[in-house]
Amino acid sequence: MTQPHAGDQESLDDAGVGMTSPRTRERLRQRLAAAGIGNAEVLAIMGRLPRHRFVDEALSSHAYEDSALPIGHGQTLSQPYMVARMTEALLEPGRPETVLEIGTGSGFQTAVLASLARRIYSVERILALLESARKRLRDLRLHNVRLRHGDGGLGWADYAPYDAILVTAAPEGIPRALVNQLAIGGCMVLPIGHGSEQVLVRVIRTDTGYRHEILEPVTFVPLLGGVA
Repeated sequence: MTQPHAGDQESLDDAGVGMTSPRTRERLRQRLAAAGIGNAEVLAIMGRLPRHRFVDEALSSHAYEDSALPIGHGQTLSQPYMVARMTEALLEPGRPETVLEIGTGSGFQTAVLASLARRIYSVERILALLESARKRLRDLRLHNVRLRHGDGGLGWADYAPYDAILVTAAPEGIPRALVNQLAIGGCMVLPIGHGSEQVLVRVIRTDTGYRHEILEPVTFVPLLGGVA
């Protein structure tokens, strides 16, 4: 697959200073590699994207620590390891052309996906988060993303089937509506469960249904229905 029309290196880079500098990002990339992230493209993007631009300025000095950060409305920006791990897991069966993301949030995971796939469709239930993410993605010249304010549990059937789906909040089980929007052979990565009993799962759609594998324990906010 050709590279997405997602802006060039210059548009993705942001010089930053101090705790947001390229040197700090390189240390993050090295930590992710040491933690087991092996996909070179994922590591390169995680070391290049200006994560500090996806959180409030007061938190920017913590942007390259491997921790989740609040983004308001009871939501969080996932820790860098989890963003990289989910992205790597999504790419492992094959590089997708089209990706549906459930839970735009701050837009950081969206930006990572937009740097790897031709077209990203992202659904966010909280309008204020969606509008902030839209501006950040526009500022980074990531033009291969379509955003929608809606109930993520319903997916985005207008553009289905998708080669891959990534869900950034945890339903209690694997949502049938989302599986049905996967192409045959398509891959979905999502957390499922509740409280301390969540696990990260990779689902592959088959001719007769789907198969899934458990990847590791995780902790995510719950996937909620409706819009806000």
